[in-house]
Formats: sequence, C-alpha cells, structure tokens
Amino acid sequence: MKPNFELKGKIALVTGATHGLGMAMAKALAHQGAILVINGHTPGKMETAITEYAAEDILAHPYLFDVTDAKAVNEAITKIEEEVGEIDILVNNAGMIQRVPALEMDPEDFRKVVDVDLVSPFIVSQRVAKTMVKNGQGKIINICSMMSELGRNTVSAYAAAKGGLKMLTRNLATEWAKYNIQVNGIGPGYFATEQTAPIRVDGHPFNDFIVNRTPAGRWGDPDDLGGTVVFLASEASNFINGQIIYVDGGILATIGKPAGE
Repeated sequence: MKPNFELKGKIALVTGATHGLGMAMAKALAHQGAILVINGHTPGKMETAITEYAAEDILAHPYLFDVTDAKAVNEAITKIEEEVGEIDILVNNAGMIQRVPALEMDPEDFRKVVDVDLVSPFIVSQRVAKTMVKNGQGKIINICSMMSELGRNTVSAYAAAKGGLKMLTRNLATEWAKYNIQVNGIGPGYFATEQTAPIRVDGHPFNDFIVNRTPAGRWGDPDDLGGTVVFLASEASNFINGQIIYVDGGILATIGKPAGE
C-alpha cells in the first residue's frame, strides 16, 4: 500500500488565509506541492501575509473578496480560474466569533456570524463545485470547530453556525460524492495563535482550564493541523466523505479530570 499525499500541481484555495490557522494550513498545502491561492478581505493584512509566505519560499496568489457576497465570490473564482487555473482543493476557513451572552446578543450580530461561518462556505463551495463536477474530481474541506459538538457560554451564534457547518459538510458529501468530490471537515481544538497569546500564560484561569482539560496537556500548535489538511486534500482520502476530524488533543474524547489528578 502506497498512500499518495502528493499535491504537486493541484490548485488550492484557502479562504481567510492571511493569518492564524488558515495561514498554517495554507503553508502545509504549499509545502506539499500545491499551487496556493489565498483569500482575505483586508489589503494591509494581505500584504503582510504575502511577505510571510515568501519568507518560506511560497508563492501565494492573493485575491481580496467578501466570501459572504455570492456575486463577488463568482467574479473572484472566475478570475482565479482564468489567471491561475481551476481549483482542485477548497479550504473554507474564513470565519468569525462574537462572545456575547444569548440574552444580550443583537439578532443582526447573530445573523452576521452565521453568514460568515455557515452561509459563506455554502456560497464558495457551490461555485467551486460547479467546476469540480465538470472535472470529475475535487476536495472540499470545511473548518468546523469543537463547537460543532459542544456548547459554551457566550458563543451561541458561533456554535449554531459551526454545528450547521458540520451538517452542511455531510449533506454536500451526500450530493457530490457521485462526482468524485470528497467533502470533509476539520474541527480544531484550542490552538496557540496570536489571538490566544494574552491568555496562554501560567496562572490565567482559561489557560489552566485548557491545559487541564486537554488529555495531551497543551495547546495545539498551528502546525498540528498540517497533516490533517494535507491528508484530506490528497488522494489518500479518496474514499472518505462527510467526516469531521477533530484535531483537539483529545478534549472531545473525555469528560475531563478532577483538579490535581
């Protein structure tokens, strides 16, 4: 048995890839040979990201567009197809979170989170899949969350969207598997990113909670996602469809442990 993890010549679009976990996954695909296309919506962040990719000898093709705008998505992907080529791998990573108690959350803010975290993966997937169907192959990877399975205080909109994204992943897999398109998801746990840096210090209650709650006893490193995204983007996963792989250090596998155990 020789599983093929080679991505050379494959064109991969990663949304929200100007920083954080999106950038880490995009780099992993590029290092495996994929031709990288990255999406963002802020010019300044895009410029900084291009420099960071270049520092690792990665040529990233940048495209600024709003993933929640179907017209903008269609125009951008048409342009990508003309300028770079037809997309073989799509990673729907762009997302947002608002931490507001449910009793206090404005319905418009709730809709905004759902629009970015759930509706946009549908919009982008639908457009990309039209070409994938024509080509008889494709990989779509939706970035879900542990909140696809669990609730947590103040993240009702995010959890609702990520739970919906899990089921959207399964439904798209159901509809598109016959075209040799594999649709799967990744559910990251708690990762050491720039955004979590302020709370990843000894003695901080949330840091202590995560370290104690995670069987692996640590925060995830962004590079820990690389193997999973490469696997799901490669021919090695050709008979896997509709699955969510949780990269969480084991959090979802346990109810936790008493303090001091």
